Amino acid sequence: MHSTKAARRYATALLEVAKERNELDQILDDIILIRNTMEGSKELVTFLKSPIIKFDDKVAVLEELFFDDLQEATRLFINLLARKDRINLLVDVVNAFVAKHKEHAGIITIDVFVAEELNEGQRESLHRTLEKKTQKKVDLNLILDESLMGGMAVRIDDTVIDGTVKHQLAKLEESLLSTAVE
Repeated sequence: MHSTKAARRYATALLEVAKERNELDQILDDIILIRNTMEGSKELVTFLKSPIIKFDDKVAVLEELFFDDLQEATRLFINLLARKDRINLLVDVVNAFVAKHKEHAGIITIDVFVAEELNEGQRESLHRTLEKKTQKKVDLNLILDESLMGGMAVRIDDTVIDGTVKHQLAKLEESLLSTAVE
């Protein structure tokens, strides 16, 4: 997910404050709560990004929704965004914070595209194998795509390892067509 330069700067600042206060896990929990709530409510995101609605009204809604459940540092951070007229960046800041936290913790997100659901044992085995190969903590994101016909494709950053039946058939077709033309 892309975020603005300003959102990344705010996220970095919040991460530094969280580390200084030794509250990184608690603030991450706050941020995830905010992110999950916003992902579940397109209306809230639209409300926060609206230039028509006053910042005080936005803060009042956020206080009503979250402030009883948030750490003091997170509440102060949201107030700072409001005072700087940047509350409309909250969605981007939250996503940037999660990305910065993963980077700080040495966690990489790996997308695995599969044609069928994996059972628990297969997921655990795949997770262990990917952690061993990358030598990092892995946040495994399984994506079901029945059009793959079988096998799996693994995306690590910009690298894709495609072992799907669909890909193998496409390569075979390309090979057959290229030899038929010669």
